[in-house]
Amino acid sequence: MASYLTASKQLVDNYACLSTLESTEIALGESVTVTGLGAPFNGTFTVLALPQYFFQGTNDDTGAFIYDYTRPIPNQLLYACTGSDVDWVVSFAGTVSYTQTCTWISATDVEDWIGIGTATAADTTFLTTCAAAANLFCYRRRQECGFFDSLTTVPSTDVKLGTIMYGGALYRQRGSITDFASFDGMSTGATGGLSPIIKQLLGVNRPQVA
Repeated sequence: MASYLTASKQLVDNYACLSTLESTEIALGESVTVTGLGAPFNGTFTVLALPQYFFQGTNDDTGAFIYDYTRPIPNQLLYACTGSDVDWVVSFAGTVSYTQTCTWISATDVEDWIGIGTATAADTTFLTTCAAAANLFCYRRRQECGFFDSLTTVPSTDVKLGTIMYGGALYRQRGSITDFASFDGMSTGATGGLSPIIKQLLGVNRPQVA
């Protein structure tokens, strides 16, 4: 779980807009928990926007968010919050927390792809760790490339296979040593990054946003 201290708060037209002291990895559509700011700011909410300018409210006709583009405010997040308007004010008392738990694949998926048959207890524990790491890493890589995926439902079979393959690669790294100089004087070994086929399956060959 990641937690960030707030820097300011405001409430306009039943939408709360908070800023944090530092930049975050929170993305649109993610669930965050706000504490320390009092009602109605506190609670668990879905992030609807990540504005970089002063929030002025909503358009009466369209409901679109309105910003003052002459007043930049970094590290903001906006969510629906019913209550009386609160003018913008500096506030360092709050905390914004969120947890990314991705469940696209399981340890069994990785075990089947590796083809090791019946895993021992130690193998099962490590397979579970590899699957969890692969889930979060692949979700984060796609998020960095502009994809907005569900944490619980894998977006497609190719992404699932790419995640399984990455989990299998993590498992096969156990006990391997690739950063030493060989005895015959050849160059130092190196651990490679994502294979081209995993990148293709995950759709992260190149960013989807500028």
